[in-house]
Amino acid sequence: MIPVFDGHNDLLLRLLADPARREEIFLTGEGKGDLDLPRMKASGFAGGFFAIYLPSRSAVVEEEEDDDYQAKMEVPPYCLPLPDLIDFPAAIRPATEAAGHLLWMERASEGALKVCRTAAEVAACLKDGTIAAIMHMEGAEAIDESLDSLHLFHAAGLRSLGPVWSRPTIFGHGVPFAYPSSPDTGPGLTEAGKRLVAECNKLRIMIDLSHINEKGFDDVARLSDAPLVATHSNAHAVTPSSRNLTDRQLAVIRDSGGMVGLNFAVGFLRPDGGKGEDCGWDPVLRHMDHLLKHLGEDHLGFGSDYDGAATPAVIGDVTGLPRLLQALSDHGYDRPLLEKIAHGNWLRLLQRTWGA
Repeated sequence: MIPVFDGHNDLLLRLLADPARREEIFLTGEGKGDLDLPRMKASGFAGGFFAIYLPSRSAVVEEEEDDDYQAKMEVPPYCLPLPDLIDFPAAIRPATEAAGHLLWMERASEGALKVCRTAAEVAACLKDGTIAAIMHMEGAEAIDESLDSLHLFHAAGLRSLGPVWSRPTIFGHGVPFAYPSSPDTGPGLTEAGKRLVAECNKLRIMIDLSHINEKGFDDVARLSDAPLVATHSNAHAVTPSSRNLTDRQLAVIRDSGGMVGLNFAVGFLRPDGGKGEDCGWDPVLRHMDHLLKHLGEDHLGFGSDYDGAATPAVIGDVTGLPRLLQALSDHGYDRPLLEKIAHGNWLRLLQRTWGA
């Protein structure tokens, strides 16, 4: 079994929504969601970026309104309004709780999972079979304008950060959920955003561009001295969603020595922008082939968005990773290429970004 290192998951959001049941959710598996420790171990899930993501409203309201939000995305074309900005005082508590859940996972797993702060630690985990967890922040609402909390989270293990999750922050602007749409949907980084990029470079915190708009993407590309990364995004040329990357953006990422992780979310895979999960392997293979063509074999990986999005039925939850690798093998990807895509490229990206 080829180990798979994953660019993005939202397991911490499930724990944040129901902390009283976190042992059942993570340790024993509840038969729901995409990830838990038993299924990760059984499916070759070698680790990945565990996202601190904050719902725009309370968990109950979010679930009720999300049903309506998702229904609107069932019938393209669509362009959905973005939630309002979450200010720092409202964000810091749940973000701290989510970070605490990840640290609890490390202890509760009794050695099966490790929160990694260096590329050497990730490499060691890949070698010995320990699940390598990277603390990631999807949307920087919990970072104050002075950036003091950035240093606090970095001390706790934060090594990857997206300035925005689609809704605006004090640092920049994300893309709305829109199809068909260009990613060029608004202004670029704010002055605070530019300072954030500089400080992340100093701390060697990876900057994730998956939800940022095109002008913000270009600002980061101009300002950052690190490889450019989109942890969970697809090809705009195949599926013209605002969330996907144009061929120009793919070239900029490739030339920086960066990475793109294929997002398993159906709405960003299907060329028609639909949400039906019975789409088979074709859209997955079309995106993989396009990304491989424009990025090259050293700059492509997976960014599942597990526990944050509906995936094709042929993949399903984390236990579908071996099926995905088999489908790519049947499509003509040889084992050395699969090993690069599954984990090797991510490890080398982290070495380039964080140092050995």
